[in-house]
Amino acid sequence: MDIKVVKFGGTSMADAESIKKVCNIIKSDKQRRFVVVSAPGKRSGDDIKVTDLLYSCAHELQISGDISEYFQKIKSRFKKIVSDLKLNFDIDTVLNEVEKGIYVNRTMEYAASRGEYLSARILSEYLGYNFIDAKDIVFFNEKGQLDEEKTNAKTAAVLCNLDNAVVPGFYGADITGTVKTFSRGGSDVTGAIIAKAVNASVYENWTDVNGFMCTDPRIVKNPKRIEKLSYKELRELSYMGANVLHPESIFPLKSAGIPINIRNTFEPENSGTMILPEINEKDNGSLITGIAGKKNFALISIEKSMMNSELGFARKVLTILEEYEISFEHMPSGIDTLCVIVAESELMGKSDAVIQKITHTVNPDHIELTNGIALIATVGHGMAFKPGTAAKLFKALSDADINVKMIDQGSSELNIIVAVADVDYEKAIEAIYNQFFMQK
Repeated sequence: MDIKVVKFGGTSMADAESIKKVCNIIKSDKQRRFVVVSAPGKRSGDDIKVTDLLYSCAHELQISGDISEYFQKIKSRFKKIVSDLKLNFDIDTVLNEVEKGIYVNRTMEYAASRGEYLSARILSEYLGYNFIDAKDIVFFNEKGQLDEEKTNAKTAAVLCNLDNAVVPGFYGADITGTVKTFSRGGSDVTGAIIAKAVNASVYENWTDVNGFMCTDPRIVKNPKRIEKLSYKELRELSYMGANVLHPESIFPLKSAGIPINIRNTFEPENSGTMILPEINEKDNGSLITGIAGKKNFALISIEKSMMNSELGFARKVLTILEEYEISFEHMPSGIDTLCVIVAESELMGKSDAVIQKITHTVNPDHIELTNGIALIATVGHGMAFKPGTAAKLFKALSDADINVKMIDQGSSELNIIVAVADVDYEKAIEAIYNQFFMQK
């Protein structure tokens, strides 16, 4: 029988009613044997996520040595969930163990991981599934990076002998056995690791949206849903700010060729978005798949006659950025021009020194720093096979009276990235969306 690994996010685990929905989803399909959970999220707009309360506990421990005020809120939250589920589970003993563990371990990562731990303990009891602690199957190496080989071997060995299990997401253990976490949202990564280890037929990631939208619903009202996209398209959209799924979670799945299905816990009848290792681009039907972007970049524009014949020019510029520990996003160039896009946050407190060092090193005819730049990516395999994509894109921006400050297109023809002023960002997103998705 095929195996499905299912991961449920914070909103799905926020309270007892949500957890009941989670259980109904799991039990409706016998293939859903292995479950990964996040810590309880917000129950309403003014609520506080459990993980944030745990971070506050760790911070307060460092300042005053007493976490009782914040941990009492965590106790109340989990005790209410157990009570509302009418679950015969000694949550008080488990909570006391967790509180003691925070005092003993005294690390931010241990404290932060306890939300997932407690979620998984409760759900495993409610379902009658095995509980497997993530620190016993997910391992980090001496550099703090995921030890994929060791993790995959151990996870496969443990889970393949079980009919079912619930595993807390977000954390594992370092080389000393101490709890270590992924970056925020890392439960997605845990789910992907387990899906690969058990050779799942699909990895279902259950959240509070109906999959990926073609663009940001905060900018475009009711944008169309993306029914399917490739791993490559997902990487481009996630990199540019479409954050339905943790971007690192696709790597374990890509190598194993396992599809991802983004689903909505609160609308389980919706098929969501299917993310596939490969898509037959010629038969996909759509010209583009989605539009995403981010604000707050800076553009360093460099002009110098005969730049193209000066050996090592770009290398010298990039070396300076490296010296100041600044990573760059894009670097389009012409015969006598070079543009470098960096995040404004990377330049904070360094911009004057960087510009002076570049000026001294490469002696440009002109150099200029422009802040307040937004990047917008128009992504889709279809544009490689259908002429006129760029023309439609720039017509949309021209009609909206938006000035394009930079253009960058990869050789794969998977996306076109444009830079516009931050103030034009929302208007540009809407114009591009209307051009590609609203035109008949």
